[in-house]
Amino acid sequence: MKIAHFSWEFPPVIYGGLGTFAAEITKKQEYFGNEVTVFSLNQDNMYKTYEKWNGIDIYRPKILDLTQTFNLFAAHELRSWGTNLKFFADVVSYNTTSAFQLVNDLVKKKKKSYDIIDAHDWLGIIGGMVIKKELNIPLVFHVHSTEHGRSIGNGSHTIRNIEYDGGQVADRVITVSYAMKDELEKLGYPSEKIRVCWNGVDPAKYDPNKVSHEEKSQLRRRYGINDNENMLFFIGRLVTVKGIYNLVRAMPKILEDFPNSKLVILGVGDMEWELKSLSNELNVQDKIIFRTEFVDEKERIIHYAASDCVILPSSYEPFGIVCTESMSMEKPTVVGANGTSGFREQIIPDGENKCGIHVNPHDPNDIAWGVKEILKLEDKGKLIGKNARERVLDTFSWESVAKRTLDIYNELV
Repeated sequence: MKIAHFSWEFPPVIYGGLGTFAAEITKKQEYFGNEVTVFSLNQDNMYKTYEKWNGIDIYRPKILDLTQTFNLFAAHELRSWGTNLKFFADVVSYNTTSAFQLVNDLVKKKKKSYDIIDAHDWLGIIGGMVIKKELNIPLVFHVHSTEHGRSIGNGSHTIRNIEYDGGQVADRVITVSYAMKDELEKLGYPSEKIRVCWNGVDPAKYDPNKVSHEEKSQLRRRYGINDNENMLFFIGRLVTVKGIYNLVRAMPKILEDFPNSKLVILGVGDMEWELKSLSNELNVQDKIIFRTEFVDEKERIIHYAASDCVILPSSYEPFGIVCTESMSMEKPTVVGANGTSGFREQIIPDGENKCGIHVNPHDPNDIAWGVKEILKLEDKGKLIGKNARERVLDTFSWESVAKRTLDIYNELV
């Protein structure tokens, strides 16, 4: 097949799970013999407008700053975004410029052809809808999260409308968990269009045997964590839906039974100072290490390897690749399992295949309970971690994800 992806986030620009997903799925699709093209946002026009990457055509058309123009006719809601209106304007500019290039330059002028468009989230669906109308190419709307879920029922009506229209116009809607399928149906997406395809991880890359003892020790020393201390690890954006506030609130309870424990928080977000203030208020500031920056993938892998327990208490997590990464690294993982939670579908919480703990992300006491359930085990959850990696090898490889996605495309092509 000749596949075109619209994903605003693509290496080297990666802010979260979408960038990782887009990189891995396109590599596998190309590996299986498909011709793959990606249209991505040219952040601040810093990147080449075209390059070949792992056999994939990457287009990043230069965009124009439409902020001032948008401000002339945008609804009050968009104008209230203030400086963030530029982000919205850039997304629209990226979509329309990319759609123009695909339709007029690549197809009509250079006689290229495409079998299917896969547009990721509201950030890519505008371009997908334009192309479907112009060329009548089947359109897949890949929904990784929704504005309703991300904003806990609030958020932008404009973005909600874009997402809703995308669901109506698209020929198929792929989403990342059965929990997300339920959410989309409640939001009015046509049930008969929705297909579930879990995300994945590369277990050859996320392999605990590829991280040396010295690399792990060096990282722990960097954070002042001794060999006799438990390293608890959170990775994710510092925003409300990631449950990080309640994890900090859980620390005093964890320390009651396991005083030799320290929590490493790796991520950026607008809650940083609120979380630091809370840790001071609870008098656990010496037990929590904040590292508020992006680190490369290799260093993230070392963080997983060096930790004793990974804690991801999200209250909204459509899938959550960080959980799959943790599982692949043989780490016992404590996850938020209420509401829209792809974590709940990844982690088996009991039985002989147990690979982690489900907790209520809204309750610090329950989060503390889940962590202590791991730490009190004689092996600190090493067997649970091995079960987790086995589950990844069986269910969450990128190869199986790519095959499932191609099967869904084939319903239309």
